[in-house]
Amino acid sequence: MSKRLVVAIAALAITASGAMAQEVKVGVVLPYTGIGAELAQQIDRGMEIYLKLHANEIKPYTFKFIKRDSKAPNGAEAKVAVQELLTQDKVDALAGFVYSPDAIASAPLIAAGKKLAVIMNAGTAFITNLAPEFVRTSFTMWQSGYTMGVAAAKDLHAKTAVVAYTDYPPGKDSLEAFKTAFEANGGKVIDTIPAGGPGAVPDFTPFFQRAKDEHPDVLYIFVPAGDHATAAAKTYAALGMRAAGIKLIGPGDITQDIKLQGMGAAAVGLITMHHYNADLNNPENKRFVAAWKKAYGADSTPDFMAVGGYDGMAAIAHAVKATKGKMDGAEAVKSLEGWKFNSPQGPIMIDPQTRDIVMNEYLDEVVLGPDKKLHQKVIGQTDHVKDECKELGIGRCAAKK
Repeated sequence: MSKRLVVAIAALAITASGAMAQEVKVGVVLPYTGIGAELAQQIDRGMEIYLKLHANEIKPYTFKFIKRDSKAPNGAEAKVAVQELLTQDKVDALAGFVYSPDAIASAPLIAAGKKLAVIMNAGTAFITNLAPEFVRTSFTMWQSGYTMGVAAAKDLHAKTAVVAYTDYPPGKDSLEAFKTAFEANGGKVIDTIPAGGPGAVPDFTPFFQRAKDEHPDVLYIFVPAGDHATAAAKTYAALGMRAAGIKLIGPGDITQDIKLQGMGAAAVGLITMHHYNADLNNPENKRFVAAWKKAYGADSTPDFMAVGGYDGMAAIAHAVKATKGKMDGAEAVKSLEGWKFNSPQGPIMIDPQTRDIVMNEYLDEVVLGPDKKLHQKVIGQTDHVKDECKELGIGRCAAKK
């Protein structure tokens, strides 16, 4: 049996009227060990910050997190964890899922268990079609990839591109999304390069050298956030690709806030498309970042994983209140169809047809600030972006609930 950590994070145990608070059990499936441990920490902390900032709003309910380690990004441990959480721990809802293979492998059990399952990261577009209980508060790879494909052609005036991608479902989604939009807007993808897997950071040199030799206007990359992204940025710099006239672009996974400063000068000038960065200038984000630094240290920072956890916790709290604590799976999901929330990333909504998030996408450029630190400057914005894979009905995205 997987090692289990039980953490209770609650509002007051007794309400102002004297009635006992109702405990809601949330099973959290994240990679607490291994290559994804930092990502799990970001999601955990995002959930915690939501509960701290909204303590009065969640009364009279308390939340008990039953945490399970999904370990490697292959789906096996996650599937076992989900089964145990549903059958042994009798959780009221499920949450987490950093890696798409984990959510995909767990889908049949989630459909059978009929409990709300909030995806806080996994970005493969078709996942929400696999179980009607899935609601996604993170993103799909199509939202950033497709929007970047449009921007690369229209705003960056690129004519040719090479795509290098981590070879697993989100990477394939990101490739297809970018290529579809880029070529629909007059560009041409001249090569696509599988660049290792998610389980270990590869040597990107041969992949990027191949791209450099082809002299595209842009190199679009998708790699998992974390150490993959740092290695990719440093390889781009080491090979002198900027000097060769090749722009490095991609989704915001490659400029993850917690890794950005470690990229150094190699990151300056990177162009990304994403729904969140810690530099976003809006009141909710300023409140969120301030609470984060107070809780976890002045040098700590939230990233898009943290916002996925924050928004996911907001969704669960809304479902609990809407169902008066009953958390029947169908009713909990129904309560979130069309739900709107003022997130640190900006206004979001859950698409009632797809159960995917609808949000703004920001075109960002990495710059060196007056404080000598790297920041992400918004240079463009696309509002209310849906999952274009489902909008276009491509492949496994075509199935409707």
